[in-house]
Amino acid sequence: MPRRRSPSSSSSTAPRNRTPQPVRVRRRTFGDFVKAFLAFVALLALLVGVPFALAVTAGWPFPETFEPMEWLKQDISVGTFLSILTFVVWLAWAQFTACVLVEMKAALSGVGVPGRVPGAGPSQLLARQLVAAVLLVGATAASFTPGLSQLGQSLDGNQRPTVAAAQQTPGLFAQQQEQASGAAAALAEQASHAEAAASTGARQQGDTKFYRIQPPEGRHHDSLWEISERHLGDGRRYKEIFELNKDRTQPDGSKLSEASLIRPGWIMEMPGDARGGELVEMPDEAPELSPEVRQQIRDYDRTGDHAQGGGGGAAEVSVPEQRPAPAPAPDEAGGQEHAAPGRETSTFGLPEALLTAPLLAAGLLGALGHRRRQALWQSAFAGIGGRRGMEPPTPTGDAQDVQDALLVGADPEGVRLLDRSLRGLAASLAAESRPLPTVYAAWLTKGDLHLQLAQPSGKPPAPWQLGQDETLWMLAKDDAGRYEDADTAAPFPGLVSLGTMDDSRLLLNLEAVPGIVSLSGSEADRAAVFASVAAELATNGWSDRMTITLVGFGEDLTPLAPSRLRHLDGIEALIETMEAETRQRRGALGAAGHDSVLTGRTGPAQHTRWAPHLVLLAAEPSAEDAVTLAELAADASRLGIGYLVGTGDGELPGAAWEMQITGEGKLLAPLLGLELDAQLLPAAQQRAVVELFVDADPERGPDGPGDTPPFLVDVSEQGRPAVYARLVGPYEIIGLDTPDGERSALLHEALALLLLHREGVHPRVLSSALWPRGVTDDVREALIERLRAWLGTDPDGTPRLGADATGRLTLAKSVVSDLDVLRSLYHEATQGRGVDSRAVRGRLLTDALVLVRGPLLADRPEGRYRWLGHEIVDAQLPLLVADTGLALSEFHMEKDRAEKAIEALNAALRTASSDERLWNELLRATHALGDPARLTALAADLLGRSGARGLPPRTEALLDELLPTWRDDAALAG
Repeated sequence: MPRRRSPSSSSSTAPRNRTPQPVRVRRRTFGDFVKAFLAFVALLALLVGVPFALAVTAGWPFPETFEPMEWLKQDISVGTFLSILTFVVWLAWAQFTACVLVEMKAALSGVGVPGRVPGAGPSQLLARQLVAAVLLVGATAASFTPGLSQLGQSLDGNQRPTVAAAQQTPGLFAQQQEQASGAAAALAEQASHAEAAASTGARQQGDTKFYRIQPPEGRHHDSLWEISERHLGDGRRYKEIFELNKDRTQPDGSKLSEASLIRPGWIMEMPGDARGGELVEMPDEAPELSPEVRQQIRDYDRTGDHAQGGGGGAAEVSVPEQRPAPAPAPDEAGGQEHAAPGRETSTFGLPEALLTAPLLAAGLLGALGHRRRQALWQSAFAGIGGRRGMEPPTPTGDAQDVQDALLVGADPEGVRLLDRSLRGLAASLAAESRPLPTVYAAWLTKGDLHLQLAQPSGKPPAPWQLGQDETLWMLAKDDAGRYEDADTAAPFPGLVSLGTMDDSRLLLNLEAVPGIVSLSGSEADRAAVFASVAAELATNGWSDRMTITLVGFGEDLTPLAPSRLRHLDGIEALIETMEAETRQRRGALGAAGHDSVLTGRTGPAQHTRWAPHLVLLAAEPSAEDAVTLAELAADASRLGIGYLVGTGDGELPGAAWEMQITGEGKLLAPLLGLELDAQLLPAAQQRAVVELFVDADPERGPDGPGDTPPFLVDVSEQGRPAVYARLVGPYEIIGLDTPDGERSALLHEALALLLLHREGVHPRVLSSALWPRGVTDDVREALIERLRAWLGTDPDGTPRLGADATGRLTLAKSVVSDLDVLRSLYHEATQGRGVDSRAVRGRLLTDALVLVRGPLLADRPEGRYRWLGHEIVDAQLPLLVADTGLALSEFHMEKDRAEKAIEALNAALRTASSDERLWNELLRATHALGDPARLTALAADLLGRSGARGLPPRTEALLDELLPTWRDDAALAG
């Protein structure tokens, strides 16, 4: 279980988690207001003035008549060139207008990043800058006017009226003003308050004010942010309250160590300019307080000398002590063949970084399988000209090692439990009309899930339980299994693995951290952490959708998830994008009446709004850019935006949580008591992962997968195998005796895995497939020896189970499956001897279709063959059967044998019942019979199978051609 660790001498050189550096923010000036006004004038001139001038001087761009042939006969003159030039100017104006509309829509809706108008880079940049300036008119005017009316007054005198003015500003700009001006004021005034506190020295007793934390009322819980907002005029000054009270003993004996963790009854010393009726200045003169409370305040005040200091403290993320997880129950399956995970000591050269990252490996493996299925389906349905084949490329070298490491290290069951647990929690809270709590981090410990909350949020819904305190919610692994799939939005999509401590894995919620998370260390070590975080965020199974912006990555990771990952060239582009995004989200929250993205995420628009935007900046920003990022991150957690920023020396303004990655792979956060074994994705593995996804890209050109199977069988009479396994349908083995004892099922499963991977199977992949919970090396080697003895040897004495140069297990050519024969027959019929001989083609295709007896391994026992979930053979086999049926149907239709073609198509449909191509060819073959009643019956059957989704568009178009009355017949039948 994770425990707090005191910083040791070995980590004394590591950077401490510091209070964020005060950031001085430039205030809006009269010049800014003038610029905004000029931007409005410029937009008016470009959008209205330009078309008006063109219409008056050059006329409209469209001719009165449309006579292309007459235009071609006219002479080319100066007027012709002027007309063309005028038309080009009109097009430029139209493009700029579209850019303005896109930017305005994005700014006013507050959802997502503005779309890109094709070919309008400079135009859209200009439109974005002008729109941004115009949208700031309201905010600038709202903040500028009170300043004019209060020239010469003190800071205390005009602070609260400014906030009041912001609250009174109507509409979208009110929220922008309140948040943007508030962030700037808070950040800029931190330094001045700190200097004032330091210069005044010890304060007078009469100037000291205290606040007592109130108990929760309904859904409302007191927080330093709200206390600061009520009594200091700005929530961001909560850091001053934190610094005044940090590590001071409270009446219940505990201490304030984190700004987010406060308890009812605690006493908070307040800054001298605090205002409000709930504050207590002189305990003895507060008759509404009990004598006990007055004495507590007096005692607390005496402990304040050591806590004096300037500046504001950061809200920090830490994990309290957690109770030990229960020991796993003995496995009833018995024996060492079901040993605990991690007992395999041999890596056989596989990258350790992926073997020890189960959530990352599961996400990558699932995304890779989805990508390969996409390539298969696209190859099947793209038409003859775009056909690429159905055989994905076999990886080699580092890519092969990485794929094997993903298969061994992946924990899809853990991902499934995490996803269901989080969604189930969100659904339970929604059913009780309770908001989602802010979660800073999560720990996974032997399957148990612990959530670290930013502040107490009451009792969690069952089966969740409270941990050691009210900021820790815990769900046992057995209880997590009670959850089913819930139709609710992912509540915490920003969770990402950082590493392990003892037996626990830490996931940080990047979108909830109140500020920037900084990462220091060498450039290569930082890059490995950033790549791991980016890859897991892009492919994890507990998120619905998000935007992940990458800056400063040496390897472009966007092939992993083009819909989630976005790569920007530099910090300048990042700042421009995030300024627009921050404005839009603030406006959207204000317009929707939400106080944070969590509120919106659980509302009626939960599936379409409030997706997180996570920024991973691996390159170290300049001092000026760092200040700008700190301004943007000041309110980022409320907006669902998270920042992970790399730095060389650890000094980064606005950092809420500082970490350091060492050359030994340790992730340190000393002040939080964390020393993790970091989760990394080094450069070599990063390149190999990207290679796997690029090779599986369905958009790749002719160098992608081909039609030739990786293993061809001699389909002549002389090619009879020594061992023949039937996998397509019920599992049968011909040529071997059935093994005795309980290990028969294991041997059959191991042989099936080898038969589906003729390129070879890594020994650790074999053992992880058979024993997902882990197994010892000696048990794995014993199974391989039993499998080798069972398969025997060829007549020349060669073992039928061998190994290649890399140590991967391979089968001899004399061991064959019906799937190998099916692939070989189809290949020989369409690309071999069947191309030149019609008779041979028909015989080969008929023989191939006879082999199809049902789905793959149709009678496999429950609980076994789980590794098939990582395979794409379940998508390959139906496509192969459909292609065979289509080819045989075409063969018969060439001779007008429609009945034979229908028989072939029906045989293929028994295995590939959802293949649209088969149904379309069946309609054509039935139409060729000239029997309208039979065609009508087939159309009705097809329509009934389609259900609520209806028929595919191509099928509908075909029916319109072959049976024009099908819609009327369907209406009458309905």
